[in-house]
Amino acid sequence: MYFIAVHLVAAIVLLLWAVRMVRTAVERAYSAQLKRMLGHAERSRLGAAAVGTAMAIALQSSTAVAALASSFAAGGLMSGATGLTLMLGAYLGSAMVASILSFDLSLLTPPLIIAGGVLFLRGTSRQTKQLGRMVLGIAFVLLSLEMVGEATAPWRDSNLLGSVITYLQGDLWTSFLAAAAITWMSYSSVASVLVIITFGAAGLVPFPVAAAFVLGANLGGTMIAWSMTRGADVRARRIAAGALVFRGGAAILCLLLLQFVPLRTEALPFGVGVQASLLHIVFNFAVLLVGLPLTGLVARLTDRFVAEQVSEGELNVARLRTPALLPSAYGNADAALASATRELLRMSEMVEVMLQPVMAIFQSGDKAAIRRIKALEAEVDQANREIKLFLTRLDWKDMDAQQTRRVSDLTNFAISLEQAGDVISKQLLRLAENKMERRLTFSPQGWEELTDLHSRVLANMQLAFNVLVSEDVESARQLIAEKDEIGILERRSMDQHFGRLRGGNSTSIESSDLHLETIHALRRINSLMTGIAYSILSDSGELLSSRLVQSN
Repeated sequence: MYFIAVHLVAAIVLLLWAVRMVRTAVERAYSAQLKRMLGHAERSRLGAAAVGTAMAIALQSSTAVAALASSFAAGGLMSGATGLTLMLGAYLGSAMVASILSFDLSLLTPPLIIAGGVLFLRGTSRQTKQLGRMVLGIAFVLLSLEMVGEATAPWRDSNLLGSVITYLQGDLWTSFLAAAAITWMSYSSVASVLVIITFGAAGLVPFPVAAAFVLGANLGGTMIAWSMTRGADVRARRIAAGALVFRGGAAILCLLLLQFVPLRTEALPFGVGVQASLLHIVFNFAVLLVGLPLTGLVARLTDRFVAEQVSEGELNVARLRTPALLPSAYGNADAALASATRELLRMSEMVEVMLQPVMAIFQSGDKAAIRRIKALEAEVDQANREIKLFLTRLDWKDMDAQQTRRVSDLTNFAISLEQAGDVISKQLLRLAENKMERRLTFSPQGWEELTDLHSRVLANMQLAFNVLVSEDVESARQLIAEKDEIGILERRSMDQHFGRLRGGNSTSIESSDLHLETIHALRRINSLMTGIAYSILSDSGELLSSRLVQSN
């Protein structure tokens, strides 16, 4: 019995790790594309639901979609109603993933392992390696499900299991709450539902217990997003609370219905595993269908009842934080550089916070938001001065070539961040104020181009921060490639804009200067962020001394 339990636990751990492996591979390889998809979610409710479903299928996790949606909402880039719709679509997507993976695909496991291993070990680009990682993750999911089936096979005739199942049939709430708690603690509703379906397919649980488990897993999956955003911005917490009302409330209602109106599934041609899989999909599809017209109402209710967590004596964590740039670090170059990097990350976060709500401000003209961003610019300038002063006081004579190069990189990146803050405060915000004063609007096509470019620059900013810390050559290459892509997007947007001008589009004519200046400002910010990559590639010998073609 002990070895059977160990076998089952090992299979479940492998399943959790494999699901996470797929998700992280997709996030690393396609982060920019995912964020661009989120940027298009505001167009319509059906569109937002479709985006949520597609992203959950790609990431194999509604929790990952919740994290991305929360960051967009916290930055003012997504309304509460859109965020709720996105989450409902994501829950349907994760249900579809669980159902697809529950089929007997064991014959695919060996070729998937071979293909994933070759892509990961022999791939030369970052995306190829991450694709291999994703394929390996899917193979390990299938392998773990086989292990679950093998581990549970000896339990089918167990008297102890029979007693437990008999009790659970008479107390579905225990099954429901246990599944909710396990799903919440494991941080993966996909993995939980896959285990439940596998138990059903193995004949270990009857349908009523499997149904209670599935409904509990749905509640637990929604609680993950709620607990994840407890300390986040109020807009992110409102989306999580709304999702909990929709999906969690529906799970409780369905369990009550199951108790009073028991379902007779014995006559169905397929087993409990397939029945549980179908219940999972039908439940989430019904929640999406019923919830779509109600997202606006629930969003307004959460705006009213989920308030800002502000008290009169609230501590200012930013001001009480431990200073990173301490004079005691001067005697140790590595410690000093680590301290400067830490302060640069804080500075980077401030610039990111400044850039995130810019497009929302273009639409709303929120003067309070403009004042907050301008106040942050002063903090960014102060951080730049402190970092440069700290680095200039280091004893360069005791540092090796790599350390002096790092000092130069950190100094240049601090200057770039300060300049990016100036572009946001002095150019983009000025353009937003000008737009509101003159009561101008962008054409639908022009606005789509601007928001797409903005989300792409935000994604590249995150990548630049990663390159700053990791000094990873592959990430630096990707950052340079993204810079070229931004240049292509800029030229394409300008060509399309001039095409609209030639076509006599009055909206484009009136907002022409604003459109072009916004594009240039966003490209300038992106160029400033990519500077760190050139130094890393140059130091590794992967950068040409000149991009000019040599003449004969």
